[in-house]
Amino acid sequence: MDAGVPAVTIGRAREALHRVFGFADFRLGQEEILAEVLNGQDVMAIMPTGSGKSLLFQLPALLGDGLTVVVSPLIALMRDQVAQMRAYGVPAAALNSAADGAERQSIYDALSARRLRLLYVAPERLLRDDTLELLHACRIDLLAIDEAHCVSQWGHDFRPEYIRLKEAAQALGRPPTLAVTATADAPTRDDIEQRLFFQPPKIFVRSFDRPNLFLAMRPKTDATRQLWEALERHRGESGIVYCGSRKRTEELAREFSQRGRRALPYHAGLPADIRSSNQDAFLQEDGVVMCATIAFGMGVDKPDVRFVCHADMPSSIESYYQEIGRAGRDGLPADTLTLYGAGDIELRRRQIEEGDKTPERRRVEQDKLDDLVALCEAARCRRQMLLGFFGEESGPCGHCDVCNGAVRLVDGSLEAQKALSAVYRTAGRFFFGHLANILSGKTTDAVERHGHDQLKTFGAGKDRSPADWRGVLRQLLSAKMIDRDRADRERLIITDAGRGVLKGETPFPLREDVLAAKPKGARKAAPAPRDADAELFAALKALRAAMAKASNQPAYVIFPDRTLIEMAKEKPRNLTELAEIHGVGEQKLKKFGSAFLAVVKDHA
Repeated sequence: MDAGVPAVTIGRAREALHRVFGFADFRLGQEEILAEVLNGQDVMAIMPTGSGKSLLFQLPALLGDGLTVVVSPLIALMRDQVAQMRAYGVPAAALNSAADGAERQSIYDALSARRLRLLYVAPERLLRDDTLELLHACRIDLLAIDEAHCVSQWGHDFRPEYIRLKEAAQALGRPPTLAVTATADAPTRDDIEQRLFFQPPKIFVRSFDRPNLFLAMRPKTDATRQLWEALERHRGESGIVYCGSRKRTEELAREFSQRGRRALPYHAGLPADIRSSNQDAFLQEDGVVMCATIAFGMGVDKPDVRFVCHADMPSSIESYYQEIGRAGRDGLPADTLTLYGAGDIELRRRQIEEGDKTPERRRVEQDKLDDLVALCEAARCRRQMLLGFFGEESGPCGHCDVCNGAVRLVDGSLEAQKALSAVYRTAGRFFFGHLANILSGKTTDAVERHGHDQLKTFGAGKDRSPADWRGVLRQLLSAKMIDRDRADRERLIITDAGRGVLKGETPFPLREDVLAAKPKGARKAAPAPRDADAELFAALKALRAAMAKASNQPAYVIFPDRTLIEMAKEKPRNLTELAEIHGVGEQKLKKFGSAFLAVVKDHA
């Protein structure tokens, strides 16, 4: 607790927390934020889903003498929270388009009589003159703005009416303001501060980490089969499958239902009564799978969602974080799986280029897309990368598909050197699409205009497609081998680590699935001997090559071919069985066993 905050205030808050909500104590990070709110300070709180943001404005409503006004964009959320607060015995109401004339009048009467302690209001309703006039006559202890990221044009869920909330605060006499959200990168936080506050607020940014969530991403092969396999791991449990189109939600719900799951569609095009009925079923029943567009989820407070899958790539890092955040809100383990494909990426690029957007807006959205694709194609810990996008440093998590060895790595040093050379020879002034054309030897107007068809690097990677080279460049960016110049965002620079790779001093492991199979005529991997699985043998050799490069050792020092052949033949299922393979001694089992076993398991 900060100095100067009366101890009795926090004492009363803790007593109310136990008495009204039945909680023994505050969650991590709640107390110091509440201390500032109760002391009348303006506050911006960025906290992960499931960390108890709602309590930051619900508890003060019990302790003040006036009214707490909560701005929320979601009718469903208002309905659920009002019902919850009334169940706790707190006088609460919601003012939005779903309220009929009689209900609105009842709320107006309660406000006039000062019987309400907590009022949820939709932003468009708050901005009406009659609402502002009515509330101006009330004593407002706190103006709370939920889902505050909606105010930012750089955010993933921008809502124009949020921009005028500062006007509303002015009309209400500038009451102390609390803005809360689970999702805001640095530019979005700056937007929130400028657009909602009259003076700099106290800012609290809690860790974005959700350690109970297992993070996994896969290229699309057979999306329906991949999703069904994920569902099968969660028999009898509730989850969400996000889809990129309304049609897809209905197709998947029908397919999963035919296979024996309780699966329901949800999208904005469904009749309101069906939408509401499906949402209620999801909230009230166990084992329901909601196949939904992003119209579903924000503000849906179901703590025991055990999995969130994306049938299609999300629109941004923020969207991804927000959507997977609906899983495991009870703190228990939950799984996430995101499927992505080249079609998803190209569709998103077209969407960015279309419409009435400023060049700056397009650039920001392209940057966000590049970040998301880099996360999808990561060759290092996904959680480490995800937190890094929000400005938070962490080590490898051990709880994602990359850390668990499910992502196959190959030695990508040669590809990395070619790509870095292209960056160097173009002075960093051109981005991935143009560089990919240079590397693959694709003559375009831009390539000819800049004379880049005369570069030594032109066509140096003509055995691969531009899409392959964009993947390599994205991995170099995500691994911090290249970066954007802080002083000039329009320029790429090669980092110190990247220079080590360019000079051949440092190896560069590359995800196998980033590179398509080489065209006919390219050198083929040696086939595995008889009775051994050829594909598995090739994957084991690729892993061995990457390890050997990284440790600057001959490949046989890791394991000789005989050992890999026997692995590919016997397919050991655990470390005990792997220890029986020729050439796998105690120390090598400890040092390399888990990585090679992961390749065998993934192949199986």
